[in-house]
Amino acid sequence: MALRFEVLGRFNRARAARLTLPHFVCQTPLFMPVGTQGTIKGLTTNQLEEIGCQIILGNTYHLALRPTSELIDELGGLPKFMNWPRAMLTDSGGFQMVSLLHLADITEKGVTFQSPVDGKPMLLTPEESIQIQNRIGADIIMALDDVVKTTITGPRIEEAMYRTLRWIDRCIAAHKKPNEQNLFGIVQGGLDPVLRDICVRGLVERNLPGYAIGGLAGGEDKDSFWRVVAQCTALLPEDKPRYVMGVGYPLDIVVCSALGADLYDCVYPTRTARFGTALIPEGVLKLKHKAMAEDTRPIDPMCACMVCKNYTRAYIHCLVTKDAMGSQLLSYHNLHYMLQLSRDLHSSIIEERFPDFVRGFLQNMFPKGDVPEWVCNAMEVAGIKISSCCAPFLSSHDSELEKDAPTKKFDDNETAFDDKYTPINKFDEVALDNKYSSKNFDDKYTPTKYFDEVALSNKNNTKQEL
Repeated sequence: MALRFEVLGRFNRARAARLTLPHFVCQTPLFMPVGTQGTIKGLTTNQLEEIGCQIILGNTYHLALRPTSELIDELGGLPKFMNWPRAMLTDSGGFQMVSLLHLADITEKGVTFQSPVDGKPMLLTPEESIQIQNRIGADIIMALDDVVKTTITGPRIEEAMYRTLRWIDRCIAAHKKPNEQNLFGIVQGGLDPVLRDICVRGLVERNLPGYAIGGLAGGEDKDSFWRVVAQCTALLPEDKPRYVMGVGYPLDIVVCSALGADLYDCVYPTRTARFGTALIPEGVLKLKHKAMAEDTRPIDPMCACMVCKNYTRAYIHCLVTKDAMGSQLLSYHNLHYMLQLSRDLHSSIIEERFPDFVRGFLQNMFPKGDVPEWVCNAMEVAGIKISSCCAPFLSSHDSELEKDAPTKKFDDNETAFDDKYTPINKFDEVALDNKYSSKNFDDKYTPTKYFDEVALSNKNNTKQEL
């Protein structure tokens, strides 16, 4: 095992920790920007260090295609290749089973992809995935899992979960650098609590360095999302890091951290920047909007990043539709925002003011008190009282559209603020305009009693808020 995980502070389920990896000592909770092919689009590694990035995520599938893992290995590994002195994580390539499903064929042996580069077939087995990641040289490497959308129901979910458990043993056997790289297993099982329970317990039996919660952020309803996170964090070991894959909305990160998760990654902050949108405490700011054309304020007057210190909304408004500099500046700001959020989560837990931080975060984002009901439910399980932030819930007729997307007008003539995050479907990276499925899930996937009993079963050992 090539990591050390030390919990430094707690509030109920939330924890702040020191994660020591071969290339860097990290503080959790932490957000990891996604550099699919060894780069965060538009930013240099010096800029990433400047804003406090601790871990960058790379994509095994895409790096294996180009420039190839063999070349990366010859040149000293990915960190040296991209001039990144801090930690890295590589995914297994399993996510492409879903995002490139039209190019993939999944069997017990592995996944056969049709290369988007030259059209040739490429077989990715658990063994090959680990071999590629061993050559790439990241601090954390992910086991190949069988990934399916959470919106799928039926026997395919169970098949994928059991295959994930079979494949983890093949990954462990293939891993040749356990003293240099940390192999994390991935919990699958869809929205079925029984399957999730089986998978968690099976992975924990393998005594891995860390564990990820996979198969989420793919279109499932938010109530199901937080309950799966709550169930898995309650069952995973206290002394190992917990990574919720594909989560990048600030609200989701705050909720998951309150439920005991540590690590997150997503393309959202940089992708939404390329569409002219900035992250701010109130939600998002749409710089393409005409209201920004003569606005001489910074994106966020309270933000200490280089962009907010030097550029106005009006200037960035001029750039976002005409010049690559616009997306670069917004990417810098958005990642600074996410990394500052990570630092604030860590320090608020250490300094024993985490509940106040959560309440302040929610009051900024929902000044009218329209906190989504799923957030209120999750905070109850996390042991954080947020009644002071909440107005009565919206009617069921209006809630699906309104509770997650309340538009806020900060000035009489300004409508560029909106706390509805740009809907990015994690499982369709190519079709950026696809919306999350509006299909409601059957109640059998959200058994409140089961999750609440698991989450609150250890009250005697938790710190209770007065």
